[in-house]
Amino acid sequence: MNELLGSRIKALRSAKDLTQEQIADKIGVSRQKYARIESGANSITLDILSKVAEVLDVTVSDITKVLDETPAVSYRAGAETEGVSSQKIFDMLDLFYANKHMYTKLQHQHME
Repeated sequence: MNELLGSRIKALRSAKDLTQEQIADKIGVSRQKYARIESGANSITLDILSKVAEVLDVTVSDITKVLDETPAVSYRAGAETEGVSSQKIFDMLDLFYANKHMYTKLQHQHME
């Protein structure tokens, strides 16, 4: 969560062409503390968030809306796994163990 807020704040700051030092001075924190907020290393208080929003001329919800967005993650299955159902996997396992059993039995008969 801290990383999401920090990257959103950084993007808004960059869009306004402001430096970390300028924002830090205006909100009354050290540049190092502000840099840790942007990197997500430090949590941000509502008080600091309000001050940052004011300096960037945005609302707090403009900054925090990034928390409401669900990241678009797409899982890609390789061509070899497309359409493979659980039942098909169980069938393959059954076939494997049946073949293993038959192989063991033939090996045992061959030894006798």
